Amino acid sequence: MKIKSLLTGLVALMMIGGFLATPTMASAQSQASRHRQKTKNEWRNAAYAGAGLAALGLLKHDSTLTFVGAAGALYSADRYEHDRKSQSKIDRARAQMFARSSFTRNGHSYRRYTTTKNGKKYYYFKRVNPGASHGKKKGWYKNGKRK
Repeated sequence: MKIKSLLTGLVALMMIGGFLATPTMASAQSQASRHRQKTKNEWRNAAYAGAGLAALGLLKHDSTLTFVGAAGALYSADRYEHDRKSQSKIDRARAQMFARSSFTRNGHSYRRYTTTKNGKKYYYFKRVNPGASHGKKKGWYKNGKRK
């Protein structure tokens, strides 16, 4: 009997340890998307751990473990789904932004440029001054006065 309870505790510890030691990879480029991917993976792993705890409770005929594990799995699965939808929304907004060649925000114009680093193509926006004429400022005078 003592061996059975020791083995049960060891299995539960391994499940929780596996959840904590599971690495999370992020393949998205933006900071918000990387963070969302990380938290999404953590919620998925927590759902797996909760389901495992519920299964352990069923095998051990312990209704408390079963209830706590099932509740944790359901809550974690709900949060995983919420983060999954939120990540898709962030990625769509980012794709929509970089599909534009230029935009204006707060009275400033920005233009999309392309750069290549380590064989990968990246886009970035740079602020442009529509009134600039490459050093020949028309309509501007020294000290704000006309000569």
